[in-house]
Amino acid sequence: MEKEKIQELLRLGLSHGADFIELFFEDTLTRFTMAIDGSLNSSSTSNTYGVGVRVLQGTRETYGYTNDLNFAHLKSIVGDLASSFSGGAKEVVPLGEAKPIKVLAKVYGSKVNRKKIAKRLVELNLLIKGYSAKIVQSRVGISEEVQKVLIANSKGIYQDDLRVRTRVIFMAVASDGANMQDAYEAPGKSLGVEYLDKIDAEKIALDVAKRSVEMLDAEEFVSQSLPVILNNGFGGVIFHEACGHPLEATAVAKGLSKFADKVGTQIGSTLVTAYDDATQEGEWGYVNYDDEGNKGERKLLIKDGILQDYMVDYRNGLKMNHRPNGASRRQNYRFSPTSRMSVTYIDNGHDNVDDIIKDTKYGLFASHLGGGSVDPATGEFNFSVSEGYMIEEGKLTKKVRGATLVGYGHEILHLIDRVGNNLSYGQGMCGSISGNVPTDVGQPVLRVSKMTVGGGGKL
Repeated sequence: MEKEKIQELLRLGLSHGADFIELFFEDTLTRFTMAIDGSLNSSSTSNTYGVGVRVLQGTRETYGYTNDLNFAHLKSIVGDLASSFSGGAKEVVPLGEAKPIKVLAKVYGSKVNRKKIAKRLVELNLLIKGYSAKIVQSRVGISEEVQKVLIANSKGIYQDDLRVRTRVIFMAVASDGANMQDAYEAPGKSLGVEYLDKIDAEKIALDVAKRSVEMLDAEEFVSQSLPVILNNGFGGVIFHEACGHPLEATAVAKGLSKFADKVGTQIGSTLVTAYDDATQEGEWGYVNYDDEGNKGERKLLIKDGILQDYMVDYRNGLKMNHRPNGASRRQNYRFSPTSRMSVTYIDNGHDNVDDIIKDTKYGLFASHLGGGSVDPATGEFNFSVSEGYMIEEGKLTKKVRGATLVGYGHEILHLIDRVGNNLSYGQGMCGSISGNVPTDVGQPVLRVSKMTVGGGGKL
């Protein structure tokens, strides 16, 4: 849409007393291809196309959206939303010029060789399936997304962006006739399908197959309280869920967070330093420009256990008297944006990983985590351990399954007593009131001195 017409819509939005209006134009192409049990099973493509309109008076908001971009239709929607407020017309800042965008992806959209991708998925699928006769199902898929956006608002922001993301999914299900176990990995980056050639896909496929088979022989974990060592990478999902969400302005501005009004306060162990870093180019959760048109930022959340900052969007920033810091995100144009995480992690410490295990007389090593849940208001969480090992006299011993980690995020932060030096990331889709967005979770191997761990085993 021409810039002049967008400017006209913005003026209309402030004609009845509102003091802010934002237009979020989107055109997203998503493709998902999956191979199951040795053959190409499905390939689907979807297109998300439309515009979201947000109008504010102070922190009061009305929101609407449509996939009909006819100018007269948009004027009608903007007029209806603007009429929710009363007062004199406000002035609109003239739209500026879009800042340059950077796209690292090389192969996406029409550049992709579909036959080559399909052949590769089937080969990897057969590799999983052929690992053992106990593998009863194997899946390898690839998810591709190309999102084009344009954000314009009455503060003068006029910013486009192109976001390309690719994720590869590996899954194996094993059975011995009595039990079934699965294993899963889904690495992703803000790259095109060239990413499939950048990872060691064969190694990941075989590792997934091996884990699913080996966990068939694992013992059921016995409920107890003990030290827990959380693996690096996706182990950071506990920090993400139990501490990251309560550090989003979405919760903080409403006072629904244990960390509200705690900046400058010791909220965790002195060993804990944590960031939300939207600037990490190429990472799955990388944000060049957020969904309010602001540049993504590297935010120091916690330093040496002391709370430093929050993740803040425009509307909640008004409530908190805090500037927006590139943290506003949404699933698509149907959602109003709010503060969300991007690449969120506990930073490296100084401990050698082997030493952390050797210095643990008795405990649990949570090698891979599964699903879980958290109450952002209280920080209470529970997460399943899909692959675990007992630690006895400083050594990893028997495999265990069925363990569930239980606790409160604000308490666990204080109980971290060892932090390793092998930071890595895991990828996921994070859900909140503005929908599902891609995020990285991360941490080095770390030890929590005492955790409650549930299980179905018997002494």
